[in-house]
Amino acid sequence: MVAFQTVSNPKFLFRARLISVMCVAAAFLLLAQLYSVQIVNGSEYSEKAERQYSRPNQELWSRGSIFFSTRSGELVSAATLKTGFTLVIRQSEITDREAVWNALSRYVALDKDDFLAKMSKRSHGGEERIARKLGTDVAPLIDKLGLKGVYLYKERWRFYPGGRLSANLLGFVGFDGDILLGQYGLERYYNDTLSRDSGGLYKNFFAEIFSGVKKAVGPGRSEGDIVTSIEPSVESFLENTLAELQETFTANRVGGIIMDPSTGRIYGMALSPSFDPNSYGKVESVYEMGSIIKPITIAVGLDAKVITATSTYYDAGFLTLNNKTISNFDGKGRGRVSMQEVLNQSLNTGAVTVALKLGKDNFREYFKKFGLGEETGIDLPAEAAGLVRNLESGRDIELATASYGQGIALTPIQTVRALSALGNGGYLVTPHIVTEIKYKTGVRRSVESSDRKQILKPETSTEISRMLVEVVDTALLHGAYKMERHSIAAKTGTALIANPDGGGYYEDRFLHSFFGYFPAYNPSFIVFLYAVEPKGVEFASASLTAPFMNIAKFLINYYEIPPDR
Repeated sequence: MVAFQTVSNPKFLFRARLISVMCVAAAFLLLAQLYSVQIVNGSEYSEKAERQYSRPNQELWSRGSIFFSTRSGELVSAATLKTGFTLVIRQSEITDREAVWNALSRYVALDKDDFLAKMSKRSHGGEERIARKLGTDVAPLIDKLGLKGVYLYKERWRFYPGGRLSANLLGFVGFDGDILLGQYGLERYYNDTLSRDSGGLYKNFFAEIFSGVKKAVGPGRSEGDIVTSIEPSVESFLENTLAELQETFTANRVGGIIMDPSTGRIYGMALSPSFDPNSYGKVESVYEMGSIIKPITIAVGLDAKVITATSTYYDAGFLTLNNKTISNFDGKGRGRVSMQEVLNQSLNTGAVTVALKLGKDNFREYFKKFGLGEETGIDLPAEAAGLVRNLESGRDIELATASYGQGIALTPIQTVRALSALGNGGYLVTPHIVTEIKYKTGVRRSVESSDRKQILKPETSTEISRMLVEVVDTALLHGAYKMERHSIAAKTGTALIANPDGGGYYEDRFLHSFFGYFPAYNPSFIVFLYAVEPKGVEFASASLTAPFMNIAKFLINYYEIPPDR
């Protein structure tokens, strides 16, 4: 047998360790160089090829992107940047004006008189802009002409691939002084995230950490692209439905929201007509929502155990409180009726009866739990808090009118948030549009809040949902829209519109509203629609039922929601 003995050689071990350290160091330096080229300075190197089109010290404007999300999770561009060129002339360098016009007009639509007028103009800096946003297909052709005194400068601008799709949510970018900033919608709310420093040479948070980059980005600033929960097909269907609704009834305005009642994710949110860029600073409108508030009143009564679905009261058709008379919509009494019939027939006197049973303090505290009169926290600017001062009144009459949705004014998003609690097990959620921030490295960070507050017992949610399913199956247009395989919980509302000048209410102006969620006992969607002053129709059941059911059927088919009954 041959025995091998390991001989310890200090010089050999030293050389081996030295070589290992050098290999590690070389690998580290190589990785650091790759990181510097690809991450820290990647955008700078990618633009060097086009420096010939840049002005001296020019910083190209840059901004993060906004994405829609399809039902399968794919991202679709909602707001991005488009790159093109500005065509500029320097009059002092051009000797043959006619020849330059002839050459340029082959590629750019130029009015000859206007062009020659600019040639004669004494411009600041000696340059005059001839055309903007020239495409990358046209600019090289002009460049090849080699015209003296003609220059092409690279430029970027905001581009919305969907056109008007979701315009009221996305907003727009405009100048604040000499700085381009988000001026409305998500562009404004997430301006700090979407803005870019140093002409678009983007530094993500890894670059900041490893490269020692220090930026005064302010609290909570994190540059990135934003991903929304808006589903483009759902948003498009909602917008088309609202446009048709507005045209049919010549309403002043119609709106709609499609949301997941359990998470607060908004899949569609639209207005028709869309926002006015000249009044984008105005806060969200508030409305007295009318009878869609009655289910909240009934649910509160169930939760506090002052009523059951089978509890009865005597309906004389009117009630007198504080020397004021409250009537049903038709002024007629029904005699002895149950709480189910209060919802089926939308009886004001029934809602008032429940509120009086609860008492002022209990009623007010429950309504506050629903978030009525406070901002929801939705990620859109200029959210209004609503007008619910009447809940603080010590008079029975204000308590009574609030119970059926008059005398208190709410925003649409406040309303859909409160109504979601009826179907989602009794939780108050935070409505939101953006779900995550997507950094350049591919890292994605969720910005959704999982916080939700229980405001109703789960059994209350189940019972009020059952009652609202009964409304659809038997009472809504006599059950004409009952779906045999899918349960839908819904309610309409028709409210008088307040007269801001003379006080009181207009006798011939109404707000129509409709909400519903489905499947009723484990809802995937809540849909809320409203129409301001629709013409030629008296009640919301006639104006909004068909649009709501069309949206419901679309969602059920599009998301392949299985039957629940």
